[in-house]
Amino acid sequence: MRLRRTLLGLSQEKLGEMIGLTFQQVQKYERGANRVSCSRLFDLSRSLDVPVSYFFDDMPLDVSNLSPVQMAREPPTEEPAAAAADPRLRRETLELVRNYYSITDPDVRRRIYDLAKALSNRTGDDG
Repeated sequence: MRLRRTLLGLSQEKLGEMIGLTFQQVQKYERGANRVSCSRLFDLSRSLDVPVSYFFDDMPLDVSNLSPVQMAREPPTEEPAAAAADPRLRRETLELVRNYYSITDPDVRRRIYDLAKALSNRTGDDG
């Protein structure tokens, strides 16, 4: 939810207004402090202009196997591995991507892409 909201350039307050919530409630959803009901998930998908399935696309198999229905069929034999920190979900990354795509000149955008690629290859060789 935070990923899509940030990519659209929406604040928590603006998203809250769109679905009739306070920004604090949106914040709790994004942190996972509150569960998101089916109807609220539907509202979020419409406000963020994505299908409901968007919220489940990158769900790791070990998490999907922990659904109540799946656990009733086959209880897990071990604890799921902790999810590694995903740099794609960092605010810095989301803002970088949004700002990159807001560059209207394709030549400038390409030069920035080439610069980032060259710098990442250079720093990768140093380590």
